[in-house]
Amino acid sequence: MKIVSVAISKKKGTRKVVVDEGVLVADHGLEDDAHAGQWHRQVSFLASESIEKARERGLDVVFGDFAENIATEGIDWPRVPVGTLIQLGDSALVEITQIGKECHNKCAIYYKAGDCIMPREGVFARVLKGGKIRSGEMVRLLGDSSGMV
Repeated sequence: MKIVSVAISKKKGTRKVVVDEGVLVADHGLEDDAHAGQWHRQVSFLASESIEKARERGLDVVFGDFAENIATEGIDWPRVPVGTLIQLGDSALVEITQIGKECHNKCAIYYKAGDCIMPREGVFARVLKGGKIRSGEMVRLLGDSSGMV
């Protein structure tokens, strides 16, 4: 299980731009990202396998197009329970807070991609411990917060 993409955007509801590395800030989110802040959806995750399936269905999409902060390989995110602790790279730690989301209207992502898989296949987390993250770094599922930290 590893990170395959890190992406940020300056504005909500838009696709994100892939960056070489990101900085997760405790109780805030990914530095310079519009979704960071004092709430339960500070960072978003999506499986690269989900993005690949969208491509196979004919959508012209790349990492960041579904507004995911972190794309990963080898994790079926909708099956990871809320409360699961995730280590990213050497030091960052997040807790899964929400699986999927409700979209109230079709955003720029839907119109660009023709579909948005984040409401069905994305997950959200809050940052417990910050640190730098980059593509290629390992992702470890640590269990839930009741027995950890």
